[in-house]
Amino acid sequence: MEDNKSVKGFMLGMLAGGVAGGLLALLYAPKSGVELRGDIRKKSQELLTETGEYIGTAKDRAGEMLSEGRKRAGEFIDDAKEKAGMIQENISNIFTQGKEKLDEEGHKVKDAVKAGVDSFKEERSKQTQNQHSNQHQNSKSRA
Repeated sequence: MEDNKSVKGFMLGMLAGGVAGGLLALLYAPKSGVELRGDIRKKSQELLTETGEYIGTAKDRAGEMLSEGRKRAGEFIDDAKEKAGMIQENISNIFTQGKEKLDEEGHKVKDAVKAGVDSFKEERSKQTQNQHSNQHQNSKSRA
């Protein structure tokens, strides 16, 4: 970008210097009025042509820079979309793995709770049978 500014400044300086030098040369040259006006006309046509060429070159260069900028912006956007897709896929995988792990651990906890409940019921049943048995023995001993 800095190079473009220096080239542009150089070209404008060269153009301005050419105009000033040409006018000074015409004004100080020993010529008649008709010749001087013809030379001024000729020089102004040359300067208009050079200016037109400079503007054309500047437009071409600006178009190239704009095209390059659009290309780079497109590449940047494509790269950002690709990375966003990868991140989204990674998050989805992590979520799926977490859900699977939670389901797995949930089944383990459920099985452990069921085993605890079954064990509690078994022990309670044993205690109830022991109480009935003790009551039955106590009633026999009293009789």
